[in-house]
Amino acid sequence: MQSQLLNQMHTADKLSEEPWPEDATLYQPFDAEQILLPENASCLAVKAYLKMCGLPFNIRCCGNAENMSPGGRMTKLPFLRAGAFIFAEFEPIVNFIEQKDMAIGSWQDPDEKADMRTYVSLAENIFTMAELYISFKNERVYKEVTAPRNGIVFPWPLSQIQNYTKRRNALRLLKVYQWNDLDIKHVIEKVSKCCETLEYKLKESPTTPFFYGDQPCELDAIAFGHLFSILTTTLPNMALAHTVQKYKHLVDFCVFIDDKYFQSKQIKISH
Repeated sequence: MQSQLLNQMHTADKLSEEPWPEDATLYQPFDAEQILLPENASCLAVKAYLKMCGLPFNIRCCGNAENMSPGGRMTKLPFLRAGAFIFAEFEPIVNFIEQKDMAIGSWQDPDEKADMRTYVSLAENIFTMAELYISFKNERVYKEVTAPRNGIVFPWPLSQIQNYTKRRNALRLLKVYQWNDLDIKHVIEKVSKCCETLEYKLKESPTTPFFYGDQPCELDAIAFGHLFSILTTTLPNMALAHTVQKYKHLVDFCVFIDDKYFQSKQIKISH
């Protein structure tokens, strides 16, 4: 136990000492042809966080990015290669950057940071499960969007095997989080409740653009990644997007973050 603790302390010291690598690279599936809604949301959240931190990074799109990933709790994507270190998914990447003292949110006191991370966990869990549900449980979305996009980079019959494996793993994850037996009505209720909670938090600081004032924190990145992806992804079933659209402050927040850090101007929704 003592040896493990010393190794962890040594690794943390090494992380904090090394400068941000110029060739830091974020790996993800192909945007236009392959990436799925849950993966796109996770990748966009990490990109937003890195941009908020002012850290330069390259993006490398790979057909087998998920298989290259060292693992993860949900989507395994994106993964960041920074020097000798590789981290996958939002939370591990954020923790890595915090250990290097380059993270946003350093101005928050411990109580506020703990409060903020409760919202981060809520947003990541609810939105990711809803995205997985609509992508893999809804038959029309699965047949018309998920399966064709997921299998596009693989030749037949490998594409069929890949789709079967991917769907099986997604359904297993939904079962672990007790979403597998929900109907779409209950999924939308969960998403709506999460949106209500986030909008209420955003409205606590009505004169500032971010969730906790004038400066961004990780909640701004994770909320933007999921909300923006849901709003801008066209699916045969748009129930998630229609639910998010009902929350004007969240839509306006997405437009603000997009304008400030991405300038994609994909959201064109009138209120």
